[in-house]
Amino acid sequence: EIGTMEILLLSRLKPIMVLIGKAIPYLVLSIINFILIIFLYIYLLDVAIKGSFLLLFLESILFIITCLSLGLLISNVTHSQQTAMLISMMGMMLPTLLLTGFMFPLENMPWIFQAISHLIPSRYYYIIVKAVMLKGLGFSYIWKETLILAGMTVLLLAVSLKKFKIRLS
Repeated sequence: EIGTMEILLLSRLKPIMVLIGKAIPYLVLSIINFILIIFLYIYLLDVAIKGSFLLLFLESILFIITCLSLGLLISNVTHSQQTAMLISMMGMMLPTLLLTGFMFPLENMPWIFQAISHLIPSRYYYIIVKAVMLKGLGFSYIWKETLILAGMTVLLLAVSLKKFKIRLS
């Protein structure tokens, strides 16, 4: 991405096309990564998925798109690649580990951390994965989390597009 923004600014591409072009390679790589992880989960660890694989796959794509939307927003508001990487690592990786319920139960945390956890997309994906993979539940049990992730995606993409237009002018 170093030095290519000037070329993109001179092209006839609309901002939405530039954002989609930036996100698609990462989407494809993330889907391949997901499939590899599920393959290892089933065949190496010999653990069965109790719920629908298709539902898990579609929910994972939604989560990947949500994360990519957040990444696009971070890349649009920062001025250097190093800053974007630092914000991504410190701003999202630590809260994902600590505030999703994966390592520590959310119910045992102070109320302020419980409130902050509602802003982290991984919290909802963790609920979805537990429901589909471990409990074998269907969409009727995870529709709220799906709606929240979809809403976060739309909001993050809208803000990214607006910030990108501001940078273009």
